[in-house]
Amino acid sequence: MSASAVFVLDLKGKVLICRNYKGDVDMSEIDHFFTLLMQQEEEGLLCPVMSHGSVHFLWIKHSNLYLVATTNKNSNASLVYSFLYKLVEVFTEYFKELEEESIQDNFVVVYELLDELMDFGFPQTTDSKILQEYITQKGNKLEVAKTKVPTTVTNAVSWRSEGIRYKKNEVFIDVIESINVLVNANGSVMSSDIVGSIKLKTMLSGMPELRLGLNDRALFALTGRDKGKTVSMEDVKFHQCVRLSRFESDRTISFIPPDGESELMSYRINTHVKPLIWIESVIEKFSHSRVEIMVKAKGQFKKQSVANNVEIHVPVPSDADSPKFKTSTGHAKYVPEKNLVVWSIKSFPGGKEFLIRAHFGLPSVERDEMEGKPPITVKFEIPYFTVSGIQVRYMKIIEKSGYQALPWVRYITQSGDYQLRTNS
Repeated sequence: MSASAVFVLDLKGKVLICRNYKGDVDMSEIDHFFTLLMQQEEEGLLCPVMSHGSVHFLWIKHSNLYLVATTNKNSNASLVYSFLYKLVEVFTEYFKELEEESIQDNFVVVYELLDELMDFGFPQTTDSKILQEYITQKGNKLEVAKTKVPTTVTNAVSWRSEGIRYKKNEVFIDVIESINVLVNANGSVMSSDIVGSIKLKTMLSGMPELRLGLNDRALFALTGRDKGKTVSMEDVKFHQCVRLSRFESDRTISFIPPDGESELMSYRINTHVKPLIWIESVIEKFSHSRVEIMVKAKGQFKKQSVANNVEIHVPVPSDADSPKFKTSTGHAKYVPEKNLVVWSIKSFPGGKEFLIRAHFGLPSVERDEMEGKPPITVKFEIPYFTVSGIQVRYMKIIEKSGYQALPWVRYITQSGDYQLRTNS
């Protein structure tokens, strides 16, 4: 079972718009939601599911809005939350920014979308590209030709329209991996994993069938091949276009792709990752006078690779002033509102080491309250490189007209939640 009704509320708990899908929950029950929310906030026990009697509220917050689904059954909570986040995604596609004002300015479109996105409490057409074919923000006069339901809604392939034509048939594949790393003050890696996604930009005519081959360890084990480097993917999630039964039986990723840009799949690799940019820091605090910071950054990746747009965020005491910097490369900037020094390096080759020294003055009167020790965080992007070693082995494109199409592959590794703790 899914949702009985969906509400969009402002920050004061006032209902901006709602849609009752099943009629089995009194719409006035939403009045209890904000009271429960305030009560839990005061107690510091915020919970994503709240109950009043037999009615359950499943909610998310986005910008200055609360999106709330109600139900009185033992519903599939993960389905409801997926739908609420999809609602945010679709509204953002339509209105660019999803906030109170964009809901108030587009009541008619929002009502139409709520009608199409869910039916009797179950998600229906949730692809924004398909919705935009027949729900527009322009006030069109009703014409006979426009009353026809788009074939994509009733089609078996609801994510792709028929009759698409391109002069040049191409598909661009982006393999993007984000590294999450936490290093303690002693230099030991406490936790690390890789979160990856494969994104497509498809410009193909007709209704092509695509088959994607990866160096998937489970596939190689299944077929008895074990040549070269393989990866073991976990928590794999696919776009609805992928034939799951085919993947489960022989690990083949077979699909008819959506037109344009889409995320084909996401995955996680739970493995020990060596930090690609290693940070050593010495922070010396001289009471009532100054603080001196020395940070050394080293690229621990292949020499032929280059990290672009590197940003190293170094925390400083909140009462520091009079900054002075000396860097071996790049430039440093003090951001007082965030108590940070941001060291920016446009191009960071593998195997290189760079250094920054910073000097700050401290007030003569010491603060009473104790400050925490925020970690150093790092942002970067390394093109033409994946830390897991995942590879696109092939992309087969089959279409009944038999045209030739070009697949292009690009690999990118970037920082995710990348933190290195300090001693001081």
